[in-house]
Amino acid sequence: MEKYEILSRDLDKFEVEAMLSGENDPGNAILSIHPGAGGTESQDWASMLYRMYMRWCELRGYKTEEFDYQPGEEAGLKSATVQVSGDYAYGYLKSEMGVHRLVRISPFDANNRRHTSFASVSVLPEVEESEEVEIKDEDIRIDTFRASGAGGQHVNKTSSAVRITHFPTGIVVSCQSERSQHKNKDSAFKILRARMYQLQLEKEAEKMAEMEASKKKIEWGSQIRSYVFHPYNLVKDHRTNHETSNTQAVMDGGIDDFIYAYLSSDQNK
Repeated sequence: MEKYEILSRDLDKFEVEAMLSGENDPGNAILSIHPGAGGTESQDWASMLYRMYMRWCELRGYKTEEFDYQPGEEAGLKSATVQVSGDYAYGYLKSEMGVHRLVRISPFDANNRRHTSFASVSVLPEVEESEEVEIKDEDIRIDTFRASGAGGQHVNKTSSAVRITHFPTGIVVSCQSERSQHKNKDSAFKILRARMYQLQLEKEAEKMAEMEASKKKIEWGSQIRSYVFHPYNLVKDHRTNHETSNTQAVMDGGIDDFIYAYLSSDQNK
């Protein structure tokens, strides 16, 4: 029985990875999480998603490297960017890109009222230096500053944090997770290349009418998945209608079924 289960899991993995035929699917991913409007409530939700993805990476044996993490004033986080390294990291995680919605009794509300919070998840392929993405020295400005935050490991007393502004596109990226300015600079360039590459892909897609019709905007109100903790337990993906009532397992990193459902539905379009 044990050998059968191992073989079954291997076959399932093979079938899923056969769907991942995109140019960037086999490579690493850059995952970013940003809370929506709502202050502490949405920042706390963003940190819950951050934990969910870190647990998922741990379960899959993926290596993670924190590029940028800015904690919230009271709880949660203002933004976080992480590199996820491993086979097909981007291919799997691209299905998580979009707005995630939480409904729960707020732990920050003394009246125990129900709140709805939003957070956006961005997933970009890691892009190495190439002719496809050219970053000219005259097109960028590099600033250094002291890391900021509520305290702890995310703050240091030297100007090691790095911000890069790319003038032609208006893209601004920052990295302050390392104490080394050199490492932060390297990480910031990785994020910049990934965002410039994604921008190129989006511009190419806009030129194709058939892709324009199926393009989904990532904006508040167009959530891809809802997580309901009250008055019942349910996690539902609005693209595939896949759902589960085991919300705790999902928040502990058990999102493979949602990823597989998305990849299967995307393959059949």
